[in-house]
Amino acid sequence: MSTRLTAAERKDDILEASLIEFAARGLAGTSTEDIARRAGISQPYLFRLFGTKRDLFKATVTRCFRETLELFQRAAEGKRGEEALQAIGRAYMDEMLTDSVRLRAQMQAYVACDDPVIAEVVRNGYGDLVSYAERVSGLPAEYVSRFFATGMLLNVLASMHVIESPEPWAALLLEGCGKDL
Repeated sequence: MSTRLTAAERKDDILEASLIEFAARGLAGTSTEDIARRAGISQPYLFRLFGTKRDLFKATVTRCFRETLELFQRAAEGKRGEEALQAIGRAYMDEMLTDSVRLRAQMQAYVACDDPVIAEVVRNGYGDLVSYAERVSGLPAEYVSRFFATGMLLNVLASMHVIESPEPWAALLLEGCGKDL
C-alpha cells in the first residue's frame, strides 16, 4: 500500500521537478508537460496547483532563493563580520557551485528577467541574500559588494566548468576570488 502525499509534499515534488526542467531549458524552453511527466502528475493537476507556467517558474525561483538564504544562515550561525562572510562563501562554493542543477536554475532565473514579474521575484530573492549578508557581517557596502561580485564571478566560472581544472586565465581569477572568501 502506498502512502498518499500531502498537498505540501506534492507541491514540493513538483517544485523539485520544475527546478530540474527549468534549469535545463529555461522559462521559455520548458514545457509544463515535461514538468508534469517528471513529477508524475497530469498537466491539468499542475495547472490546478500553480495556475500558469509563469507562476510555477516564480514559485521555483522563490524556493531556490529561499534555500540559498537558508544555506547562508546555517553557514553564518554564531559568526559575525568577515568570519560570517567567509563561512557563507565556503558553504556556497561547497554546496551551490557543485550542484549543476541549482547553478543552472539560478542562471536561468537571471535570463528570465526580461519579464518584469520574474525580475521582481529575482530582485526580491537576491535582495534578501544581500540584506542578510550585510546584517550578519555588519561590514560596509564595499565588502558586501565585493563578496557578491566574487560570488557572481564564481557562478560564471562554475557554469563554464573551469573551477575543478582551470585554464590559466581562470586560475588567475580563482586565485583572486580565494582572497575575497
